[in-house]
Amino acid sequence: MQEFTVRPRPDDPRLTRTVTGIDHEGRSVDTAVVMERPLTLFLNGREIVTMMTIGDHPDYLAVGYLLNQNMLRPDDRITDIDYDEELETVVVRTERETDFEDKLKKKTLTSGCAQGTVFGDLMEKFDEVRLDPHAVLRTSWLYALTRKINTVPSLYLAAGAIHGCVLCKEDRPLIYMEDVGRHNAIDKIAGYMRLNRIGPEGKIFYTTGRLTSEMVIKTVQMRIPILISRSGFTAWGVELARQANLTLVGRAKGKRFVALAGEQRILFDGDPAAVPEEGPKHQRKASLAEDAA
Repeated sequence: MQEFTVRPRPDDPRLTRTVTGIDHEGRSVDTAVVMERPLTLFLNGREIVTMMTIGDHPDYLAVGYLLNQNMLRPDDRITDIDYDEELETVVVRTERETDFEDKLKKKTLTSGCAQGTVFGDLMEKFDEVRLDPHAVLRTSWLYALTRKINTVPSLYLAAGAIHGCVLCKEDRPLIYMEDVGRHNAIDKIAGYMRLNRIGPEGKIFYTTGRLTSEMVIKTVQMRIPILISRSGFTAWGVELARQANLTLVGRAKGKRFVALAGEQRILFDGDPAAVPEEGPKHQRKASLAEDAA
């Protein structure tokens, strides 16, 4: 696959809106803000959930959500996906009659932005996954990915208030999705991989959001052995990554990064001294503690 087969579309008029306000000196200012829309997902005629999303790629979001909630099996045949923009609904139909009533009773809130949801038995297959022990992350790839992803035109650079997730291979960003919640962005990539028959072999996952338990669980379920983020970690996210032997790299900005799980996959072939610091235009929000790390 070529680089950025799918990339953000900051010039799409459906995804942002210009709002007039005032700045810190009381002057009138026009600001681009990200749109946020409800999308109600149905599986075989049964309403599953209503998600808040920017509205692009509803088919990938729907399929990825169902996969990552274990409501679709790997061998399920999807017969149809119907999206109605006016009704703000997407319907996924499968050949097999699905049975998910028990899952619907176990819905819980997660720490994700925009109040993402997972089901109580989300981890039912977590311990069964065996990630590729021979996968490798070269630091030269990490530096290249950070630079390419951080400088490509995006909704974040245009309007902020959004998360991005990127499917990568070696030093090449392949699929770049954005949304108001990082869980939506990762689900879009899961759906894209399923519908386009892309396997996890040799893949690396990159996110701009925090490395929470939900992000770790979904990455493991997608069988991707390496997860990278610009942001920091949660304790449970680290614990689960170590349990699954997932390589977990956070605070990846410019030449800096911290790995807290799966460190054995990292090959130090890049020269940090040759990597420039990020310019102010491309720096994303971070805590003072992360900047000092």
